[in-house]
Amino acid sequence: MIATLRGKVRAVQSDSLIVEVGGVGYRVFCVGGLLSGKVRTGQSLELYTHMCVRENDITLYGFVSEEEQGLFALLVGVNGIGPRTALAALSSLSPDALRGAIVREDLDVLTRIPGVGPKTARRLMLDLRDRLQAVAGVEGMAIPDQEDVDVINALTALGYSVAEATQAIEAIPDEVQALDERILAALRVLSSL
Repeated sequence: MIATLRGKVRAVQSDSLIVEVGGVGYRVFCVGGLLSGKVRTGQSLELYTHMCVRENDITLYGFVSEEEQGLFALLVGVNGIGPRTALAALSSLSPDALRGAIVREDLDVLTRIPGVGPKTARRLMLDLRDRLQAVAGVEGMAIPDQEDVDVINALTALGYSVAEATQAIEAIPDEVQALDERILAALRVLSSL
């Protein structure tokens, strides 16, 4: 099992990177945030990886943190969730937001993940809720409150991704409390990106 890779980026593709390690180029499928301009050709990079072996295919999936790697492993362990759907989940939501949606049983947020319908979202909640609550640190994890969920819903209705909405919410000043003001503040943050 290949658990990490450290090498130079030889190519950045729409859904993957080619990372050269010791003269061998490994194709590594990555979360969208890693591929959106953060990585450049020639850059040295270390990735935590998850290797999926199938009948006629060996595929590597790469992550910037052990946290993402561990959450990916939990996701692919759920019946009906394949590596591509797990990668889409981590591309759509931060690890904290994903764990929060599962623990809070927020069907609306989970069904916004590409490839996840209501049945699959329920399966995620059923299979992972207790495991995620048992993980050290989850009790202190910042789970978005209902106002933040409402802001995420409003922003995604306007066409923003859940990841963009979550990032915008984190930048809203604490003194902004009213829902309409929080939505406007999030829109200002998104327009400045």
